[in-house]
Amino acid sequence: MNFCQVTGIVALVALPATAQAQTAPIDKAEAADVSTPPPTFTVSGSATIASDYRFRGVSQSDQAMAVQGGITIAHESGLYVGTWASNLAGWGTFGGANMELDLIGGYRAELADGAMLDVGLTWYMYPGGADKTDFAEPYVKLSGTAGRATLTAGAAYAPSQEAIGKWYDTGTAAAAGIYDNPRAKDDNLYLWGDGALAVAGTPITAKAHIGHSRGQDGLGPNATAVAPTGAYWDWSLGADATYRNLTLNVSYIDTDISDRAARDLRPSFSKGQDGSGNIAGSTIVASLTAAF
Repeated sequence: MNFCQVTGIVALVALPATAQAQTAPIDKAEAADVSTPPPTFTVSGSATIASDYRFRGVSQSDQAMAVQGGITIAHESGLYVGTWASNLAGWGTFGGANMELDLIGGYRAELADGAMLDVGLTWYMYPGGADKTDFAEPYVKLSGTAGRATLTAGAAYAPSQEAIGKWYDTGTAAAAGIYDNPRAKDDNLYLWGDGALAVAGTPITAKAHIGHSRGQDGLGPNATAVAPTGAYWDWSLGADATYRNLTLNVSYIDTDISDRAARDLRPSFSKGQDGSGNIAGSTIVASLTAAF
Protein backbone atom coordinates (compact mmCIF):
# COMPACT_ATOMS: atom_id res chain seq x y z
CA MET A 1 0.00 0.00 0.00
CA ASN A 2 0.91 0.54 -1.45
CA PHE A 3 0.25 1.73 1.30
CA CYS A 4 -0.98 0.69 4.26
CA GLN A 5 -1.27 1.61 6.48
CA VAL A 6 2.11 -2.16 5.18
CA THR A 7 7.85 -2.65 7.78
CA GLY A 8 6.58 -4.48 16.52
CA ILE A 9 9.16 -7.29 16.45
CA VAL A 10 8.03 -10.65 15.09
CA ALA A 11 7.99 -13.69 17.38
CA LEU A 12 10.77 -16.03 16.40
CA VAL A 13 9.86 -19.47 15.14
CA ALA A 14 11.95 -22.45 16.26
CA LEU A 15 12.30 -25.33 13.86
CA PRO A 16 14.26 -28.52 14.59
CA ALA A 17 17.14 -29.19 12.21
CA THR A 18 17.12 -32.38 10.17
CA ALA A 19 19.49 -34.98 11.62
CA GLN A 20 21.97 -36.63 9.29
CA ALA A 21 22.46 -40.23 10.44
CA GLN A 22 25.68 -42.17 9.83
CA THR A 23 25.29 -45.90 9.24
CA ALA A 24 28.94 -46.69 9.94
CA PRO A 25 31.97 -44.87 11.33
CA ILE A 26 34.47 -43.40 8.88
CA ASP A 27 38.17 -42.81 9.37
CA LYS A 28 39.91 -39.42 9.25
CA ALA A 29 40.99 -39.80 5.64
CA GLU A 30 37.44 -40.45 4.53
CA ALA A 31 36.15 -37.61 6.70
CA ALA A 32 38.44 -35.16 4.91
CA ASP A 33 36.69 -35.96 1.62
CA VAL A 34 33.14 -35.69 2.95
CA SER A 35 31.40 -32.36 2.32
CA THR A 36 28.61 -31.19 4.60
CA PRO A 37 25.26 -31.53 2.81
CA PRO A 38 23.12 -28.38 2.68
CA PRO A 39 20.45 -28.21 5.39
CA THR A 40 16.89 -29.12 4.46
CA PHE A 41 15.63 -25.96 6.14
CA THR A 42 17.31 -22.64 6.80
CA VAL A 43 16.07 -19.96 9.17
CA SER A 44 17.06 -16.32 8.77
CA GLY A 45 15.80 -13.06 10.16
CA SER A 46 16.53 -9.45 10.98
CA ALA A 47 15.68 -6.64 13.39
CA THR A 48 15.73 -2.99 12.31
CA ILE A 49 15.40 0.44 13.84
CA ALA A 50 14.69 3.19 11.31
CA SER A 51 14.20 6.95 11.42
CA ASP A 52 11.03 6.56 9.31
CA TYR A 53 9.02 3.69 7.79
CA ARG A 54 8.64 4.51 4.11
CA PHE A 55 6.55 2.13 2.03
CA ARG A 56 6.83 2.87 -1.67
CA GLY A 57 7.93 6.38 -0.82
CA VAL A 58 5.17 7.25 1.64
CA SER A 59 5.67 7.34 5.41
CA GLN A 60 3.68 4.81 7.40
CA SER A 61 4.98 6.11 10.75
CA ASP A 62 4.11 9.81 10.36
CA GLN A 63 7.79 10.60 9.73
CA ALA A 64 8.71 9.12 13.13
CA MET A 65 10.95 6.22 14.14
CA ALA A 66 9.96 2.63 13.47
CA VAL A 67 11.02 -0.69 14.97
CA GLN A 68 10.76 -3.63 12.59
CA GLY A 69 11.59 -7.30 12.45
CA GLY A 70 11.15 -10.37 10.30
CA ILE A 71 11.92 -14.05 9.99
CA THR A 72 11.98 -16.46 7.03
CA ILE A 73 12.05 -20.26 6.90
CA ALA A 74 13.27 -21.61 3.55
CA HIS A 75 13.23 -25.20 2.26
CA GLU A 76 15.97 -26.58 0.01
CA SER A 77 13.35 -26.97 -2.74
CA GLY A 78 13.04 -23.17 -2.99
CA LEU A 79 9.78 -22.83 -1.06
CA TYR A 80 9.75 -20.32 1.79
CA VAL A 81 7.43 -18.73 4.34
CA GLY A 82 8.04 -15.66 6.45
CA THR A 83 6.62 -12.82 8.44
CA TRP A 84 7.56 -9.16 8.93
CA ALA A 85 6.20 -6.44 11.20
CA SER A 86 6.49 -2.72 11.94
CA ASN A 87 4.83 -0.14 14.13
CA LEU A 88 2.60 2.43 12.41
CA ALA A 89 1.37 5.96 12.99
CA GLY A 90 -0.73 8.15 10.76
CA TRP A 91 -1.84 6.93 7.33
CA GLY A 92 -5.33 6.37 8.62
CA THR A 93 -6.55 5.00 11.93
CA PHE A 94 -5.66 1.32 12.14
CA GLY A 95 -6.70 0.76 15.75
CA GLY A 96 -5.73 -2.30 17.76
CA ALA A 97 -1.97 -2.65 18.06
CA ASN A 98 -1.47 0.05 15.39
CA MET A 99 1.02 -2.20 13.63
CA GLU A 100 1.50 -3.87 10.28
CA LEU A 101 2.06 -7.64 10.18
CA ASP A 102 2.87 -9.21 6.83
CA LEU A 103 2.58 -12.93 6.12
CA ILE A 104 4.70 -14.01 3.15
CA GLY A 105 5.00 -17.21 1.15
CA GLY A 106 6.70 -17.99 -2.12
CA TYR A 107 9.14 -19.94 -4.25
CA ARG A 108 12.65 -19.08 -5.44
CA ALA A 109 14.35 -20.80 -8.34
CA GLU A 110 17.74 -20.33 -9.98
CA LEU A 111 17.25 -19.88 -13.72
CA ALA A 112 20.95 -19.66 -14.58
CA ASP A 113 24.21 -18.66 -12.97
CA GLY A 114 23.49 -15.40 -11.13
CA ALA A 115 19.82 -15.26 -12.19
CA MET A 116 16.95 -15.90 -9.76
CA LEU A 117 13.15 -15.97 -10.10
CA ASP A 118 11.05 -15.27 -7.00
CA VAL A 119 7.25 -15.70 -7.04
CA GLY A 120 5.04 -15.28 -3.99
CA LEU A 121 2.25 -13.54 -2.11
CA THR A 122 2.17 -11.01 0.74
CA TRP A 123 -0.84 -10.75 3.06
CA TYR A 124 -0.91 -7.35 4.78
CA MET A 125 -2.58 -7.47 8.19
CA TYR A 126 -3.28 -4.96 11.01
CA PRO A 127 -3.72 -6.99 14.24
CA GLY A 128 -6.53 -5.82 16.46
CA GLY A 129 -7.60 -3.22 13.92
CA ALA A 130 -10.26 -3.29 11.23
CA ASP A 131 -10.27 -6.56 9.26
CA LYS A 132 -11.41 -4.74 6.14
CA THR A 133 -7.98 -3.09 5.85
CA ASP A 134 -6.25 -6.48 5.29
CA PHE A 135 -5.38 -7.35 1.70
CA ALA A 136 -3.40 -9.80 -0.44
CA GLU A 137 -0.78 -8.94 -3.07
CA PRO A 138 0.95 -11.53 -5.30
CA TYR A 139 4.39 -10.60 -6.63
CA VAL A 140 7.12 -11.73 -9.02
CA LYS A 141 10.78 -10.69 -9.02
CA LEU A 142 13.63 -11.42 -11.41
CA SER A 143 17.18 -10.65 -10.32
CA GLY A 144 20.58 -11.05 -11.90
CA THR A 145 24.13 -10.64 -10.63
CA ALA A 146 27.21 -9.85 -12.68
CA GLY A 147 30.42 -9.19 -10.84
CA ARG A 148 29.72 -6.64 -8.09
CA ALA A 149 26.41 -5.48 -9.61
CA THR A 150 22.90 -6.82 -8.95
CA LEU A 151 19.78 -5.76 -10.83
CA THR A 152 16.19 -6.62 -9.85
CA ALA A 153 12.91 -6.04 -11.67
CA GLY A 154 9.58 -6.75 -9.99
CA ALA A 155 5.82 -6.49 -10.23
CA ALA A 156 3.21 -6.72 -7.48
CA TYR A 157 -0.47 -6.86 -8.37
CA ALA A 158 -3.20 -6.66 -5.75
CA PRO A 159 -6.50 -7.82 -7.29
CA SER A 160 -9.73 -5.93 -6.63
CA GLN A 161 -10.42 -5.79 -2.87
CA GLU A 162 -12.30 -3.57 -0.41
CA ALA A 163 -9.10 -2.71 1.47
CA ILE A 164 -7.77 -0.83 -1.55
CA GLY A 165 -11.09 0.56 -2.75
CA LYS A 166 -11.81 4.30 -2.88
CA TRP A 167 -14.15 4.58 0.11
CA TYR A 168 -13.35 8.25 0.67
CA ASP A 169 -12.85 10.83 -2.05
CA THR A 170 -10.87 13.20 0.20
CA GLY A 171 -9.07 13.26 3.51
CA THR A 172 -11.61 15.77 4.81
CA ALA A 173 -14.40 13.23 4.34
CA ALA A 174 -12.25 10.54 5.94
CA ALA A 175 -11.51 12.73 8.95
CA ALA A 176 -15.26 13.23 9.35
CA GLY A 177 -15.87 9.47 9.08
CA ILE A 178 -18.34 9.85 6.21
CA TYR A 179 -17.95 7.27 3.45
CA ASP A 180 -18.34 8.58 -0.09
CA ASN A 181 -18.29 5.11 -1.64
CA PRO A 182 -18.79 2.43 1.03
CA ARG A 183 -17.71 -1.12 0.11
CA ALA A 184 -15.90 0.13 -3.00
CA LYS A 185 -13.27 -2.20 -4.44
CA ASP A 186 -10.18 -1.50 -6.50
CA ASP A 187 -6.97 -3.15 -7.63
CA ASN A 188 -3.38 -1.88 -7.66
CA LEU A 189 -0.28 -2.53 -9.74
CA TYR A 190 3.23 -1.71 -8.55
CA LEU A 191 6.24 -2.02 -10.87
CA TRP A 192 9.77 -1.46 -9.67
CA GLY A 193 13.46 -1.80 -10.42
CA ASP A 194 16.41 -1.97 -8.01
CA GLY A 195 20.14 -1.74 -8.56
CA ALA A 196 23.04 -2.44 -6.19
CA LEU A 197 26.79 -2.06 -6.72
CA ALA A 198 29.37 -3.22 -4.19
CA VAL A 199 32.29 -0.80 -3.96
CA ALA A 200 35.50 -2.79 -4.32
CA GLY A 201 37.70 -2.93 -1.25
CA THR A 202 35.07 -1.39 1.03
CA PRO A 203 32.06 -2.59 3.06
CA ILE A 204 29.85 -0.18 1.11
CA THR A 205 27.14 -1.05 -1.43
CA ALA A 206 25.52 1.75 -3.44
CA LYS A 207 21.81 1.32 -4.10
CA ALA A 208 19.13 2.82 -6.32
CA HIS A 209 15.38 2.19 -6.64
CA ILE A 210 12.51 3.39 -8.82
CA GLY A 211 8.87 2.31 -8.65
CA HIS A 212 5.49 3.19 -10.10
CA SER A 213 2.09 2.69 -8.44
CA ARG A 214 -1.27 2.73 -10.17
CA GLY A 215 -4.65 2.09 -8.58
CA GLN A 216 -6.73 3.47 -5.75
CA ASP A 217 -6.83 7.27 -6.27
CA GLY A 218 -8.28 8.00 -2.84
CA LEU A 219 -8.56 6.55 0.66
CA GLY A 220 -9.87 3.13 1.62
CA PRO A 221 -11.58 1.97 4.82
CA ASN A 222 -10.01 3.47 7.93
CA ALA A 223 -8.46 6.13 5.66
CA THR A 224 -5.73 3.82 4.33
CA ALA A 225 -4.32 3.84 0.80
CA VAL A 226 -1.97 1.97 -1.50
CA ALA A 227 -1.95 4.66 -4.20
CA PRO A 228 -3.56 7.77 -2.65
CA THR A 229 -3.30 9.88 -5.80
CA GLY A 230 -4.11 7.11 -8.27
CA ALA A 231 -0.72 6.94 -9.97
CA TYR A 232 2.69 8.13 -8.85
CA TRP A 233 6.44 7.45 -8.97
CA ASP A 234 8.75 6.82 -6.04
CA TRP A 235 12.54 6.59 -6.04
CA SER A 236 15.53 6.41 -3.73
CA LEU A 237 19.31 6.66 -3.75
CA GLY A 238 21.43 5.41 -0.88
CA ALA A 239 24.13 3.14 0.41
CA ASP A 240 24.67 0.25 2.83
CA ALA A 241 27.69 -0.05 5.08
CA THR A 242 28.06 -3.55 6.53
CA TYR A 243 30.10 -4.83 9.47
CA ARG A 244 29.65 -8.49 10.33
CA ASN A 245 25.88 -8.94 10.79
CA LEU A 246 25.12 -5.20 11.09
CA THR A 247 24.08 -3.00 8.17
CA LEU A 248 23.72 0.78 8.29
CA ASN A 249 21.69 2.27 5.45
CA VAL A 250 21.24 5.94 4.59
CA SER A 251 18.89 6.79 1.71
CA TYR A 252 17.33 9.79 0.04
CA ILE A 253 13.67 8.96 -0.69
CA ASP A 254 11.14 10.95 -2.71
CA THR A 255 7.94 10.74 -4.77
CA ASP A 256 6.29 12.91 -7.40
CA ILE A 257 3.21 13.39 -5.16
CA SER A 258 3.14 17.16 -4.82
CA ASP A 259 1.84 19.18 -1.88
CA ARG A 260 -1.01 20.30 -4.09
CA ALA A 261 -1.96 16.74 -5.07
CA ALA A 262 -1.84 15.57 -1.45
CA ARG A 263 -3.64 18.59 0.03
CA ASP A 264 -7.16 17.13 -0.04
CA LEU A 265 -5.97 13.81 1.40
CA ARG A 266 -3.67 15.21 4.08
CA PRO A 267 -6.19 15.37 6.98
CA SER A 268 -5.97 11.57 7.22
CA PHE A 269 -2.26 11.22 6.48
CA SER A 270 -0.79 12.21 9.83
CA LYS A 271 -1.11 11.02 13.41
CA GLY A 272 -4.22 12.44 15.03
CA GLN A 273 -5.47 13.39 11.55
CA ASP A 274 -4.11 16.90 12.16
CA GLY A 275 -3.27 17.44 8.49
CA SER A 276 0.29 18.60 9.09
CA GLY A 277 3.12 17.95 6.67
CA ASN A 278 3.41 15.87 3.52
CA ILE A 279 4.37 12.29 4.34
CA ALA A 280 5.10 11.64 0.66
CA GLY A 281 7.70 14.42 0.40
CA SER A 282 11.46 14.05 0.06
CA THR A 283 13.41 12.85 3.09
CA ILE A 284 16.60 11.20 4.33
CA VAL A 285 16.01 7.88 6.11
CA ALA A 286 18.63 6.11 8.20
CA SER A 287 18.28 2.54 9.46
CA LEU A 288 20.38 -0.01 11.35
CA THR A 289 19.68 -3.71 10.75
CA ALA A 290 20.98 -6.75 12.59
CA ALA A 291 20.75 -9.98 10.62
CA PHE A 292 20.69 -13.44 12.15
